[in-house]
Amino acid sequence: MNRSIVRKEFVPFLLLFGSLIVATAITDALLHVFGLYWIGRWLGIPGTLLILLSFFYSMRKRKLINSGNPKTLLRLHEVLTWIGALMILVHAGIHVYAVLPWLALLAMLVTLASGMTGQYLLGRSRRDLLAKRQFHADHGDSPATIDKEVFWDAVTVDVMKQWRAVHFPITLAFGVLGLAHILSILLFWQWQ
Repeated sequence: MNRSIVRKEFVPFLLLFGSLIVATAITDALLHVFGLYWIGRWLGIPGTLLILLSFFYSMRKRKLINSGNPKTLLRLHEVLTWIGALMILVHAGIHVYAVLPWLALLAMLVTLASGMTGQYLLGRSRRDLLAKRQFHADHGDSPATIDKEVFWDAVTVDVMKQWRAVHFPITLAFGVLGLAHILSILLFWQWQ
């Protein structure tokens, strides 16, 4: 019951985020080793499409669409966003020479970290709170005692529920910067 929050919550979060960075480095290195580095330039397109597809979860959640199981769409949102971000990171590589793509890339990473924070910390904290309540109930504690024992955990979970208030504007900033990057490519690329 008293496992370290760092080991229980923060380490899995770091491992998933770190695996994205490692997968990016490995994919980019393999493309360069096999002389396929040019593929990286084009990975931005399918990466962007995967991230756009992941928004079906958000549309379902806000009742803009009625089809699809919310749990399935959430899992799909997480997977498509991770793979899309991987493709965009490989697309960016270390070859970004302008401010706008760097800002879009940074916004994407912050959006991804924000979403993963919600996924890991909020979901797991809710389960921990319920487990603590159940633990005290199983030991015969009164409802008033249980409320007193889990008060600060409950307050923390309530505060953490507000993460969406941060995640949405960050996602919007990512979308605007990403769109600006795409439009600048369409305008200034030397089409031949």
